[in-house]
Amino acid sequence: MSRSSHSGDQSIPHTAALDIEIDTRRSRKDLDPDLMGIPPRSTPVPPPVFMPGMSPASSAPPAEATATPLPIRAASSGHHDEDAGAADSDIALPKLRLRIDDISHPGAAVFLSHYDAARDFEHCVRSVLRHLYYISPPVQKHLHQPPTRSVTLILRDMPGVAYTTGSDLDDDHKEIHFSLAYIAGVQPSARRHAEIMGVVTHELVHCYQWNARGSCPGGLIEGVADWVRLQCELAPPHWKRGEGTGDDGKWDAGYQRTAYFLDYLEQRFGKGTVRQLNEKLRVTKKYEAKGFWTELVGRPVENLWEDYREALKKEKDDGTRDGVDVKTCEQGAVPTATQA
Repeated sequence: MSRSSHSGDQSIPHTAALDIEIDTRRSRKDLDPDLMGIPPRSTPVPPPVFMPGMSPASSAPPAEATATPLPIRAASSGHHDEDAGAADSDIALPKLRLRIDDISHPGAAVFLSHYDAARDFEHCVRSVLRHLYYISPPVQKHLHQPPTRSVTLILRDMPGVAYTTGSDLDDDHKEIHFSLAYIAGVQPSARRHAEIMGVVTHELVHCYQWNARGSCPGGLIEGVADWVRLQCELAPPHWKRGEGTGDDGKWDAGYQRTAYFLDYLEQRFGKGTVRQLNEKLRVTKKYEAKGFWTELVGRPVENLWEDYREALKKEKDDGTRDGVDVKTCEQGAVPTATQA
C-alpha cells in the first residue's frame, strides 16, 4: 500500500498498490546443480516491451471473428491428455506473488473479477511444467527444469502487453510485467479470462524454458511459448493455422506461426518432441540450426518447414486433417470423422 504525509500542502496519492503473496510450494526435491546448465535469462531481452501472442486490444471484436480450432488429435485434445495425469504433488512449484501497482486502474478491476489469483496462477504454472517437463507417471528423469524459485506477476500501467525478466535479486526469481491498459481493453468481456490465462501462460514458459545460453533464435523461444499456450486450449480467435507459410514465410517467425509448426513436428515425430527440443536447448552451448535439428529429428529445419507447407497444402486440397472434415470444423460444428 502507498504511504503519504499529510503535513503541509502535500496531497494524498491518487493510486494505491496491492501486494499478494501466494505460497503454493510443495516440498521441493533437490536439483542437481551440475545438471542444470545456465538458467535461462529473460528470453529474449524485451526491445523494450516483449509481446506474447495475443488478441488485439480493440474496442470491439470483428463481427466475423470465430474461434480457430486447435490441431485435431485422434486420441486426445488439449490439456486433458495423458500429460495432465502427473500428480500435483509431483510438480514442484515456486513461490507465486501478485503485485498490482494501481488498484484504482480499470484494468485492476477487470483482472480481479476474471482471474482467480491463487487458483488460476497456480494452474498456469502446473500446465507449463506439465507440457515442458512432466509425463505420467511421474517426472521424465532426463529432463531438467531450471531452478526458478519465485514468479511475481506485476500488473502496471505500461505500453504493450507483457514481458518477462529476472528480478533484481537474481535470475532464479522471475518477474512477469503485464499491462493494466491491455487487460482493460480486452473485448468482448467473455474473452477476458481466457486471454489473461493465455498471456500469463505464455510468459510463464519464459520463466522455465531453456535457450542455448542465449544463442537460440528468438522466434523459436516465442514459438515454444505459444505452443504451450496452444496445448492449453488458450489460442485466441485470430490465430490461424498455416498463416505465414507462403513463399516468404519463415519457420522461426515466432509466436503462433512457429507454434503451429512445432505442433506439426510433435504430431509427426511423436509426443515429447517439443520437450526434447527444450532439453536440447539446455545442453547446447551455441545454437547452430543444421546440427541442432538433424540431431533432434534427423532432418534440417528448412526441409521440415517445406514438409509442413506441403502437408498444409494437401490438407487444404483434401479438405481433411487426421480424418476430420476441416471445413466443417472451422465453421464451428462438432467435427466428424470422414468416411474412408
